[in-house]
Amino acid sequence: MQFNISQLFLSTFLIHIIDTFAYSVRLNSVKSRQFALSNTFFNLFYLVSLAAHTLQAPLIGGLMDISLNQKNNPLPSMRKVIWIAALGVLMGSLLTPTFLSCFSKAVSNLERSGSVPSIIMNTLRFDNIRKFFWYIKLPSKNMVNTLPFRKIPGELMALNAFVTGLYTIGVMSAFYSTLLVNTEHRLAASASAGIINTAANIILMLFVDPKSSIITDQALRGNRPYEDVKALVVMLIGSKLAGTLMGQALLIPVAHVIAIIYR
Repeated sequence: MQFNISQLFLSTFLIHIIDTFAYSVRLNSVKSRQFALSNTFFNLFYLVSLAAHTLQAPLIGGLMDISLNQKNNPLPSMRKVIWIAALGVLMGSLLTPTFLSCFSKAVSNLERSGSVPSIIMNTLRFDNIRKFFWYIKLPSKNMVNTLPFRKIPGELMALNAFVTGLYTIGVMSAFYSTLLVNTEHRLAASASAGIINTAANIILMLFVDPKSSIITDQALRGNRPYEDVKALVVMLIGSKLAGTLMGQALLIPVAHVIAIIYR
């Protein structure tokens, strides 16, 4: 049990750190004018996040199996997972300046070498790992105090927070709903996680991503200042943290909605 919980915590932590870094890729794309290269290189990080996602659902399922067999309440462990997710977002936000510095250098190296494997092997060299600590740069008030936050739509941030909340608890709410339905409906209820995550992704693609992309593309073309994209990224990360914490409030209500469907 302890080993499985450790895996679940680690995968959740990695998922939310990398998802937080994803927002900052917009900054490198605009600043370096290398949109395609930036996205190509970031896909490597996304593969790690995807692997963690793949591992997370079975681990939550394992948590539910043990809870059912031992007649324990899985809710405290699930709430810990949400706190770990919030910690991952917070850690990702603190490491964003460091990530951007390293990411920019990696993209430049990719343009020169044209080989992703060679960059990975070079990064893993002991000398380069040691140099990583030279690039550590924590956020400061000066980085955000002068940003034009008023130019970023508040409703966009509210939607991003809501989507993040659903995304954070989708799998856990679906599995928790299996305790609220009859035995013959448990498998169907647990499979509802895909519906919740799909709904969250639809909202993200229809309402959040288009507006964020418009702001990014306008800055890329020089039609609006780079500071607007920085403000956008800071607010997206902030709303992601708020949405992750919102998952604490959404966890049980969403589970009950799923249970109502299968009663």
